[in-house]
Amino acid sequence: MIADIKKSTEQKMQKSLEALKLDLGKVRTGRAHTGLLDHITVDYYGAPTLINQLANVNLADARTITVAPWEKKMLSAIEKAIRNSDLGLNPVTVGEMIRIPMPPLTEERRRDLTKIVKHEAETARIAMRNVRRDANAHLKELLKEKKIAEDDERRGQDEIQKLTDRHIAEIDKLLQTKEAELMAI
Repeated sequence: MIADIKKSTEQKMQKSLEALKLDLGKVRTGRAHTGLLDHITVDYYGAPTLINQLANVNLADARTITVAPWEKKMLSAIEKAIRNSDLGLNPVTVGEMIRIPMPPLTEERRRDLTKIVKHEAETARIAMRNVRRDANAHLKELLKEKKIAEDDERRGQDEIQKLTDRHIAEIDKLLQTKEAELMAI
């Protein structure tokens, strides 16, 4: 029973960590990468569809992303979706392709992005602590129902705390890496 609780707790913590990695990937540094556009949806015949399902998304160089739609008539819809996204990008249509230059980041914008990244990391830490709380509550419930002994409950809580500490350390490492990436000029 304790092994099952530990396993499900670890899976939930891993999912929270993956979500943080995705969120940090959306925060834009000065360099271009195709992952920036992964969360942007376009209205495709009435259905919201991700850009990478409608077009080839590539890097032209270190500071330019290119989007080549498979259907010519989707050019303007994709351009509009990118322009209206929260990324602050200004796409330009060139023939049958959309070019998206990455503007250089100002010092003030870098600091704002650092605050956003710290907030995302804190949200992930809170999620980890909530998972820990739920697992500990489940252990206490098993103890109350006399399905496990007190020693087993204490050992289970210690193992869950170690899992939590390991995942929070990983969050801190991801945060440090992203902050260094943002502040690099």
